[in-house]
Amino acid sequence: MTATNPRKADHPVSQHFVDRWSPRSYTGDQMPDADLHRIFEAARWAPSSYNSQPWRFLYAKRESADFQKFLGLLNERNQSWAKNASVLMVLVSRKLMRPPGSDKDVPTRSHSLDAGAAWAYLALEASILGWPAHAMVGFDYERARAELNVPDDYHVEAAIALGRRGDKSALPEGLQAVEQPNARKPVSEFALAGGFPKG
Repeated sequence: MTATNPRKADHPVSQHFVDRWSPRSYTGDQMPDADLHRIFEAARWAPSSYNSQPWRFLYAKRESADFQKFLGLLNERNQSWAKNASVLMVLVSRKLMRPPGSDKDVPTRSHSLDAGAAWAYLALEASILGWPAHAMVGFDYERARAELNVPDDYHVEAAIALGRRGDKSALPEGLQAVEQPNARKPVSEFALAGGFPKG
């Protein structure tokens, strides 16, 4: 479904970045495995510290027996729209890594950063393919850990929904007004030459 995108880049950038956004209205269409594998392939190429690749995407397609388990992990508000997603995921990251030349694992400070890079690659490829993704923090992290058998050395990061965009009229009334691309801060607010100002 085509959406009107009022976003305008302040500087030259690939249009894919401007066009990607996180809808909530999905059609419930079944996602072909080839598309899902392509989306995961994009995440595979994300950068990570020492190439440790700490991310793991736990997932359920809507036609699978596990879909309701993943849906049940979400809070009520997110369940109200994610029930129509084609795929639900939980992203986790391993908190340990094995540096090159070492024979033991050590804690890594960048596991969440690295998982975020994989999520960004996945989200961009999903958008390009017409299966936009929406990440969520509104879910039960401890139940996700228990019900998805997440090992203790992994950090539960976020839940993710993917699907074909649907019409916003299918959403609960309170969500219809926000079903559109949102704005972004200007570059000058987050790119600080020389560090934070003294003060």
